[in-house]
Amino acid sequence: MEKTIERQFSTGVIEQIRNKFNLDSEYKKLGDFENYVYEVYENGQPKILRVTHSSHRSKQQLESEIDWIRYLHQSGIRIPAVYLSPSGKLVEEFAVENSFFFASLFEKASGYSIKIDEPAFNEKLFYKWGRMIGKMHRHTKDYQQSKGIVSRYHWDENDLLDFEKYYTGENSLLLESAKSVVAKIKQLPQNKNSYGLIHTDIHHGNFFYDGEEIYVFDFDDASYQYFVSDIAIPLYYAVNSKHFFGTREERNQFAHKFLTAFLDGYNEENQLTREWLERIPLFLQLRDIDLYAVFNKKIAPEDRNERVVHWMSEIKERIEKNVPIVDISV
Repeated sequence: MEKTIERQFSTGVIEQIRNKFNLDSEYKKLGDFENYVYEVYENGQPKILRVTHSSHRSKQQLESEIDWIRYLHQSGIRIPAVYLSPSGKLVEEFAVENSFFFASLFEKASGYSIKIDEPAFNEKLFYKWGRMIGKMHRHTKDYQQSKGIVSRYHWDENDLLDFEKYYTGENSLLLESAKSVVAKIKQLPQNKNSYGLIHTDIHHGNFFYDGEEIYVFDFDDASYQYFVSDIAIPLYYAVNSKHFFGTREERNQFAHKFLTAFLDGYNEENQLTREWLERIPLFLQLRDIDLYAVFNKKIAPEDRNERVVHWMSEIKERIEKNVPIVDISV
């Protein structure tokens, strides 16, 4: 979380939120990268509280995200329910200085967090992963936002694509290479079968697994984007996590195993043409340029640990060489 937001956030804000939602006094922080996320309790029952600063998302953006979540949940997708506050609101706002914090309450997902070094991180999981995303894509083709809900933003409206802002001090080659990736994607055709509202960030840290089913959460980055991006992102993070310090050959071998099982599952629920699947490398490159901006936005140079420095160095090299994280064929 940016330091300016941390200075505004305090236990006083948490207490206001806890009182507004009639929550128990006990709570524990789960994350604080782009949002503050807590496990909270209502009469002893665990729930998930998300607190968002107005510099990250507007109230309208949060309401549009939650509207889509509720649609998917009502369609039978295994994602957490969203709870109304006692005053009947999905998003409550709390003024702090000249800005706001917004709070929403969610069901705690079933299952457990999967680790890349455990036996369950295997082809069965990759198949379930792909099938869940395919099912989400199939249902979202019929999604119509509720009355009064403003449409969620499109991928190219993402603040992170303001490269002059987040690539400050970088060489012109890096900047031009990043812009080139975005330009190529903007030229792609859009239709109901290739483009829609998607999660955009379903890596293994954003779902729980019970050995049979996947329960997706954290829809904060949901936007209108090409469906193929929701295939590229799991591939990107699975490869990067499994072989963080690995060779390109190790990554390529794992990518083939992952993608084969993943697409077997995806194709049971939804189909993309080979032409679209062949564009996965382009969307892997988009993730690199997004992440490079995220690191520059969220983590000051003096706060970057060895892992972040290594990750950024690899990303920078790939952007300059105009190559994705892996070489794949479909």
